[in-house]
Amino acid sequence: MKDLTVLLENRPGTLASLGESLGKAGVNIEGFCGFPAEGQAIGHLLVEDAAAARQALEQAGAKVTGERDVLVVDMENRAGTLGQAARKIADAGVNIDLVYLASDNRVVVGADDLDKARAALG
Repeated sequence: MKDLTVLLENRPGTLASLGESLGKAGVNIEGFCGFPAEGQAIGHLLVEDAAAARQALEQAGAKVTGERDVLVVDMENRAGTLGQAARKIADAGVNIDLVYLASDNRVVVGADDLDKARAALG
């Protein structure tokens, strides 16, 4: 799985265009988060086919500013689960620099050392 960072216009319809473009390209959005920043919008998309997603997004007028590998962690939906996982990663000396929810009770984690983070959760 890949996380794409996408820069969008912060106006009505932008998210609709993003979703429609990816849908037409057959790209499933596995996870997503977005937030406004200095008059624009920044989104993080979890996708399997980064190349197809990038092409569809750019055709829709979105600017893909980053692509990175991430961990996708299955998590039980109960209080404290995120804290336990984050503590294991922290105790391994790894910094988490991205986190958001994905479909099916999964958490997307970006970190400065994915191998160490993966081992800490294993």
